[in-house]
Amino acid sequence: MTTQNLSTTDRYDSVITHPAHPALNKATKNRFASRVLELTGVLQTTLETHELLAIFAKEIQLVVPYGGLSYEFPGLHIEVNIGVESTHSCAYQLVVLEDHLGNMKFTRNEPFQEEELESIECLLAGLLYPLRNSLLYQRAVDSATTDPLTGVKNRAAMNDTIKREIGLAQRHQSPLSCIILDIDNFKRVNDTHGHLYGDQALRAVAECTEQTIRESDMVFRYGGEEFVVVLTDTETDGAELLAERIRTNISRLNPIPEKNLRLTVSLGVTMLRNADNGNLFFQRLDKALYQAKNSGRNRVVVD
Repeated sequence: MTTQNLSTTDRYDSVITHPAHPALNKATKNRFASRVLELTGVLQTTLETHELLAIFAKEIQLVVPYGGLSYEFPGLHIEVNIGVESTHSCAYQLVVLEDHLGNMKFTRNEPFQEEELESIECLLAGLLYPLRNSLLYQRAVDSATTDPLTGVKNRAAMNDTIKREIGLAQRHQSPLSCIILDIDNFKRVNDTHGHLYGDQALRAVAECTEQTIRESDMVFRYGGEEFVVVLTDTETDGAELLAERIRTNISRLNPIPEKNLRLTVSLGVTMLRNADNGNLFFQRLDKALYQAKNSGRNRVVVD
């Protein structure tokens, strides 16, 4: 493992890579060799990135006390924060075979000593390959559950999510709502402008919807030109307001400027009821969309 220090008074920014760390003295290497092997074995018990980092955070706290640990991997939208961020920090870029695995930062109220930094860097060596395996697994999962055209989650992911969220909502007696939206006269877009422009329009609608919803909401491509938004802890009024905002924002789009193409969407909204299962919930959602389409399009209908 090699390291390159780019340090200021209180902050260290290092690149942690494999193999070997020539900057560490022999005594430190020997002291931590068995610890690193043990840590790697513990970390290889899971492929879930958040769980992996929670285990690592607990293990490293036994060796070097810290107040907060943060990790981010923008490529998979992974962000983990453990503890409380403090004044002094040491930060690392994690790399294996030129494969960047994200950035990690440790913070606390007192400056980190050089020996502590060496300890952290040794233990990070035990994290790298388990983390790499976890990220590869997460990429595979995301690939299987992501619509390749629009970048939002696909129908398979939606089915799993709705089943899970219905169970959680019923167990905790919390509200759950859904929005379904369909691009009006989309066949005309394909027939008039071609499928490449149709694909561009689909991507624009998906992006606009994602930018309109809250961070806690989830958008899925249901099929064709239809999208579903799952809204946790949201009652009918809130879902209707959000659906109207989505409708308005999409109507302002000009996804293909050279064609001056304007789009509208019809939306259906419903909230989970006590006796609902997934089928009943979706039947009511489809009914609301059907009513919106048949009553003139470019509108929101609540059932």
